[in-house]
Amino acid sequence: MVTRQVPKPAELLELMKFKKPELDAKKRRLQGALTIGDLRTIAKRRTPKAAFDYTEGAAEGELSLARARQAFEDIEFHPSILRDVSTVDTSCTIWGGPSSLPFGIAPTGFTRLMQTEGETAGAGAAAAAGIPFTLSTLGTTSIEDVKAANPHGRNWFQLYVMRDREISYELVRRAAANNFDTLFFTVDTPVAGARLRDKRNGFSIPPQLTLGTIVNAIPRPWWWYDFLTTPKLEFASLSATGGTVGDLLNAAMDPSISFDDLAIIRDLFPGKIVIKGVQNVEDSRRLVDLGVDGIVLSNHGGRQLDRAPIPFHLLPQVVREVGADTEIAIDTGIMNGADIVAACALGAKFTLIGRAYLYGLMAGGRAGVDRTIEILRDQIVRTMQLLEVASLDELSPKHVTQLRRLVPVAAPDAGVRAEG
Repeated sequence: MVTRQVPKPAELLELMKFKKPELDAKKRRLQGALTIGDLRTIAKRRTPKAAFDYTEGAAEGELSLARARQAFEDIEFHPSILRDVSTVDTSCTIWGGPSSLPFGIAPTGFTRLMQTEGETAGAGAAAAAGIPFTLSTLGTTSIEDVKAANPHGRNWFQLYVMRDREISYELVRRAAANNFDTLFFTVDTPVAGARLRDKRNGFSIPPQLTLGTIVNAIPRPWWWYDFLTTPKLEFASLSATGGTVGDLLNAAMDPSISFDDLAIIRDLFPGKIVIKGVQNVEDSRRLVDLGVDGIVLSNHGGRQLDRAPIPFHLLPQVVREVGADTEIAIDTGIMNGADIVAACALGAKFTLIGRAYLYGLMAGGRAGVDRTIEILRDQIVRTMQLLEVASLDELSPKHVTQLRRLVPVAAPDAGVRAEG
């Protein structure tokens, strides 16, 4: 039988301890975000539909992106036991330099569209965290301004090869002059993918004021205030503006890009050359034979070819073929620190975050990007401790099983005649 008593006032006082309220709305908002999904929710609430959909969306039916995210969910971890994980080392070396965490910020275009601080916020947050920042050819902050925002950290540059080759060559020279140590030669964008959300939204660069955008702006006056009271939104490295994203990409990109272009860029850039957008084993081997410094397995965040290979599924095959000869990174679909740990266990030396970074940016500018990195760092450390590994080097394929939903259909035997 339960014995009951009248609570003593002193006991009640012990329970009545109130947390000091946070009066700063931004801090309160970001402190309440415990996952990248929470940051996404805040970002969607604070950002106009066209800008949010540009970030969130992918090509055509968006199957590539959905499959990439599902692949990270469809894993099983296998922890060890009775190992000392009181301290965990998350640092690594990638492409000749250090990173305090096994991820960096991926190149993203039109970044000031999402939030006015744009690439400056990303570069500053990367500098504070000791991780690399990558500037896109389609960035809205110049190479020189990114260098100023991250003067002592690692800056990388993502290069598209343009129809006017001299534009690309000059960008490479500027990146080298500002001590960007790694160049991502991007190979998966001969033409623009069909990003249907942007077409349905009438999305253009710069954004146009229409009845729809004005109505959508009513609950988001802070975004429009920032947009209208800060320098004009335009490409920092290109002069072309006006039109849909697809129009701009198709006008600038050259579908005749070839291995000859890679050779020219290698002669121009003194740092590391990494090929971004690799999607099969054969190309990985050829690139390694050509002596590139690294590859990024990527389907461009699902924004180019829909139904493209899933980078996380491709990773073990490429690691077996060329992992001993070059350093391999991966992107697309990463939304949790556990995704990053799983990728490292299967042989990735590094990972890149795109949308996760932009959700933080839209949720709170520089402070939001800091929060993104903090969330992922905490998830990485906790996952490693629960797996009972004290460093990234201790991770191996024995720690992860990929649970496949999409199993290739075997080709029919050529010697058997189909019935029918």
